[in-house]
Amino acid sequence: MIQNRIKEYRAKRNMKQEELAALVGVRRETIGNLEKGRYNPSLVLAWNIAKVFDVTIEEIFTVETD
Repeated sequence: MIQNRIKEYRAKRNMKQEELAALVGVRRETIGNLEKGRYNPSLVLAWNIAKVFDVTIEEIFTVETD
């Protein structure tokens, strides 16, 4: 399962889900589902989210192994 820190990074920038969604070209619901772990992003989406926050993909997304 992929864990993420999107909500944490949004909070640091006082950014709403809608704003992040517009910047990366998805719907707000997609960002919400990502944050809740209901959806795993494509590599392109993960890359675009990392670019918005000016961090590496690994700083936002981690893979949890069993």
